[in-house]
Amino acid sequence: MLLRPHPAHIALIHDIVMSAIAFVAAVVLRMGVEAFELVPQVLVLGTVLFCIVAALVFSWTGLYRGVWRYASLDDIIAIVKAVSLAVLVFVALLFLITRLDALPRSTPILVWLNLVVLLAVPRFVYRVVKDGHFDLLLRRTAEARKVPVLLIGAGDEADLFIREMARSATGGYRAIGIVDDKSRRVGRSIRGVPVLGEIEQIPDLVHRLGRDHIAPQRLILTKERIDPELVRRLFEISEALALPLARLPRLTDFRRGGERLEIRPIEIEDLLGRPQTPLDRPAMAALIAGRRVLVTGAGGTIGGELARQVAALGPAALGLFDASEFALYAIDLELGERFPELARRAVLGDVRDRRQLAQVLAELKPELVFHAAGLKHVPLSETNLEEAVLTNAIGTRNVSELSRDAGVGAMVMISTDKAVNPTSVMGATKRLAEAWCQTLDVAERRRLAHSGQGTRFITVRFGNVLGSTGSVVPLFQRQLARGGPLTVTHPEITRYFMTVREAVELVLQATTLGTADETATGKIYVLDMGEPVRIVDLARQMIRLAGLRADRDVEIVFTGLRPGEKLHEELFHAGEALVETNSPGIRLANPRTSDSAVLARALDELEAAAQGRRSADVLQLLGHLVPEFSGAQVPPTRLARGGENAR
Repeated sequence: MLLRPHPAHIALIHDIVMSAIAFVAAVVLRMGVEAFELVPQVLVLGTVLFCIVAALVFSWTGLYRGVWRYASLDDIIAIVKAVSLAVLVFVALLFLITRLDALPRSTPILVWLNLVVLLAVPRFVYRVVKDGHFDLLLRRTAEARKVPVLLIGAGDEADLFIREMARSATGGYRAIGIVDDKSRRVGRSIRGVPVLGEIEQIPDLVHRLGRDHIAPQRLILTKERIDPELVRRLFEISEALALPLARLPRLTDFRRGGERLEIRPIEIEDLLGRPQTPLDRPAMAALIAGRRVLVTGAGGTIGGELARQVAALGPAALGLFDASEFALYAIDLELGERFPELARRAVLGDVRDRRQLAQVLAELKPELVFHAAGLKHVPLSETNLEEAVLTNAIGTRNVSELSRDAGVGAMVMISTDKAVNPTSVMGATKRLAEAWCQTLDVAERRRLAHSGQGTRFITVRFGNVLGSTGSVVPLFQRQLARGGPLTVTHPEITRYFMTVREAVELVLQATTLGTADETATGKIYVLDMGEPVRIVDLARQMIRLAGLRADRDVEIVFTGLRPGEKLHEELFHAGEALVETNSPGIRLANPRTSDSAVLARALDELEAAAQGRRSADVLQLLGHLVPEFSGAQVPPTRLARGGENAR
């Protein structure tokens, strides 16, 4: 069997032949026909010597590490350096041998010119034949070897990406085109990168670019805010084309000090999120700036994001209160690194400890309290119902009453859609917390009218946040990492989802509305969660994001509803009158309110029953205080079941 010669050896032989031709051609160009009258030994000696020198120099300088298929400006530079060195060495050796008596002094210059041309032209002709176009010939090798990508979105983010990739020697991507959802931009360009068409034309454009030998290897979504429906469509297109779909980080995050513009994979938040609700950011900043703020449950998902966004708005001081040592340490460390000038204090404590709460409020003197502490896991609350009552209902009463006594301007209570027609202990306790804050808000509004002093109690209700501790997304991620299966309780179970960032932004927006709107007294702000999502669809999308196929690579197993779980959550009770607000992402619910004295006595009884571990009495009192609580007559089980971890 014949051995196939190595491409580098072929290139070396080619360059030796070209060296001989370059030398002879230089002598002929300089001397004309007289060149052949030279002593044959001189012409032969010069040709052989130059070929030997060229072969050694070219090999030593690494001229054959390059691949002709990717010849570019870097190869021209390498050829010029190698030829220059070869000519210098040849002249020195020939001087020692012949004193250069037989050759004109201009011959080395002609040799240099001839050889540069003879080495470079064949390489680039080969590249043109292989590629069928000239575009990449003028690019540096590092640029030509970058991954070609098609950008989606012709805006500031695309401009930043193109500029950063061109500026950075380590940038791994090269934009070869842009698509946009605005047809008026088609035919224009950003920093020389053309806007080729609209989003629906992506398959045709990719095929056309492939015919031109510059097919993109990745689709990159550049827009910071985009309709999730469009993200899902792009995801389908990318799957059909077998091209990875990625997106840029937030433009504001990069400008805030990021060293590199790194792309990231499309995540479940991109597929399930919603278009950004217009926010009154100046009003939100005015609410927080220069004020002392306390966040309970600051180590949790919602509480932690509240702490971050509050810290970014410039409060005078920020108090962090949580029962988890590690969670409190983590958020305090993060805020210390991001906002080193912010006066803050981390307090390890429990909202059930009334004495400690009173001391903390007296020391921190907060003007705003965001109450995010609570037990939120449905099955665990079912099997630990006394703890759910003491934390969610009694803990909220402690925070609210002590905030009122401390002269706090406004307390914001974070509630849940599970408080509507609750079937779980967690939902019933959160509904009790809502009712208590409503009652206090009405009472304080009357006191404010008479004395000019009082505390606003604002309740904000919303559904699940993506990626929160103990929720379904982290569970699915862990199950995917193990290779499956993904466990879902029921094929038809649905949940409302919102990104934690948007949820907290709307909480702050609702707070600005609540502190300014006297007509909202005793009402509950409800965030617009969009359409509910089937958990099984969420599971399938996460499997697709992992590059796998549902029911083939990863199985989905249905485990059955767990105690306290509902098939479908609700954001409003049928008897709650809905009121629109000035913010399109927020509505007001007007549920019934209770007499504060009667409700206070009932909460005293409930607290005593919970502290006494009298489960039957706790359930009976919950059923009395929350008549719509359908789980009141179901005896609690102490056995937890596995399955989808929907909160």
